[in-house]
Amino acid sequence: MMRKHLILVVVGAFASAGAVAADRYTVDPTFTVPTFEIGHLGFTTQQGRFNHATGTVVLDRAAHKGSVELIIDTKSLDMSSAAWTRHLAEPDLFNSEKYPTMTFQASTLTFKGDKVVGADGMFTLRGITKPLRVTVNGFRCLAHPMTKKEVCGGDVTAVIKRSEFGMTKYIPEVSDEISIRVPVEAHKD
Repeated sequence: MMRKHLILVVVGAFASAGAVAADRYTVDPTFTVPTFEIGHLGFTTQQGRFNHATGTVVLDRAAHKGSVELIIDTKSLDMSSAAWTRHLAEPDLFNSEKYPTMTFQASTLTFKGDKVVGADGMFTLRGITKPLRVTVNGFRCLAHPMTKKEVCGGDVTAVIKRSEFGMTKYIPEVSDEISIRVPVEAHKD
């Protein structure tokens, strides 16, 4: 009986250790500023950004598992021109009043060695949710030089078709494909 009890204690300890192995990080909105690029009338590639994003990252590097939740405030859209920003926030484009956020949620991370190199999740824009695979470049975790707390970060990239999210105005003059880049820095809780 004592041996059986000891085995249960050891198994329980390993199960607890696995549950504790995951670390939680909070996205730093100062250094996590999503940007996007879109072809404009065949002349140029235009860039925009969202000035506010929040989220969490959970990492279990030993088990090569984790999750991500990124919430982007669409009302923080910034096109470097007040008139153009207002235009893109209109109902037939981002519709920021009705849909004040867009989100990416992933529970499947791809690792190469101990580095996160991608994630598969669900992206929601304008109330429409579609699967999205993102690539993560330059991922690493280090002690922050000022706070000494661990920070993980990397550059996240993806391409979406805006027509899949009901943003069809001006296609094909304005490109259907949008390239997205999100530099993510997240502080360990």
